[in-house]
Amino acid sequence: MSAVDKAVPRRDARSISEVVNDERFRSIFYQIIVAVAVIWTAQYLITNTAENLQARGMSTGFEFLSSTAGFSIAWSIIDYEAGDTYFHVYLVGIANTLIVSFFAIIATTLLGFVVGVMRLSSNFVVAQIASAYVEVMRNVPLLLHILFWFTLSSALPSPKQSLGWLDSFFLNNRGLYVPAPVPGDGFDIVIIMVLIGIAVAYGVTVWATKRQMATGQRFPAFWTGVGLVVGLPLLAFFALGAPLTFDYPALKGFNFQGGADVPRAFCALLFALVLYHTVFMAEAVRAGILSVSHGQTEASYSLGLKPSWTLRLVVIPQAMRAVVPPMISNWMNVVKNSSLAIAIGYPDLVAVFMQTSLNQSGHAIEIVAMVMLFYMTVSLTISAALNYYNKLVQIKER
Repeated sequence: MSAVDKAVPRRDARSISEVVNDERFRSIFYQIIVAVAVIWTAQYLITNTAENLQARGMSTGFEFLSSTAGFSIAWSIIDYEAGDTYFHVYLVGIANTLIVSFFAIIATTLLGFVVGVMRLSSNFVVAQIASAYVEVMRNVPLLLHILFWFTLSSALPSPKQSLGWLDSFFLNNRGLYVPAPVPGDGFDIVIIMVLIGIAVAYGVTVWATKRQMATGQRFPAFWTGVGLVVGLPLLAFFALGAPLTFDYPALKGFNFQGGADVPRAFCALLFALVLYHTVFMAEAVRAGILSVSHGQTEASYSLGLKPSWTLRLVVIPQAMRAVVPPMISNWMNVVKNSSLAIAIGYPDLVAVFMQTSLNQSGHAIEIVAMVMLFYMTVSLTISAALNYYNKLVQIKER
């Protein structure tokens, strides 16, 4: 055998060794192993669960969603009756969760910016008050916040001694009573004008930003946007003859009749969520402002900008690059932590669907999966929206 023939096996051996030691081959091989293990584990769990449920005579599937729930819900923002289905209960729980989370996120964001700026104030008293607020609120569990404000709300006066404002808003130990809007014919046009105003205001803001970057000239995009969003609907509102009236609450007997009532559980939950999550938003704002070089502030002062303009036009836009990532987590935590409302009887998704509906129907796996799907969907939506905004405010390399 020649030397060339003897070398052939060695070349084959080296090629196999190269394939085995190749990083791409190993990564694909390990991923296949992990995928097979996950699939096998999932199949085992599903099969085992199905066998156990069948052995106990328990039915599975989502057919129960069309069955009558048969129980009442203390408060909901959408119409509900005891004869509605479990799926309608699911929608009621989602609506009640989203409404309290929506208001909590807005209030948390606005108040968090205020407290965050206060912590950096040159005024010693203002800075210390903000610091004390942050330290007290974030070191007490949220559940205790909720229980504290709910217990405190029971000390409010009875309906006959309600705290009133403008003879239209009343607060007592049963909740908050406010005027209820009653839209008339043509009010849908007003809503359309609001949407058009928002779209045009957004377009003006984009145009003004590009114009300022190109020429350095500022355009009052904010006030123009306010005029569009508020002015266009008002013009349509009065042109259509004011197609909106209000049903005002009035004390009749032992309680208020008419208007819209907000239970004290909702008020206590909203108050606790805002006060607790505001401190984390404030710390994110403070960290974001501190991340901006002090030279930026000095440069803006040297150009003659007022401190308020420096903060709004120079510091905050740059600080948002550091504020948005923790803000994503804070917004998601607001939604997820609203599930603690079950402790005070607020009918959120966990209370009316994962507790009451589960106890009556017995479909634990399906109900828990649906609740998990809701919170996952909301969290991913918030993350996607704010990540998109985060990409817009990041520094673009040329």
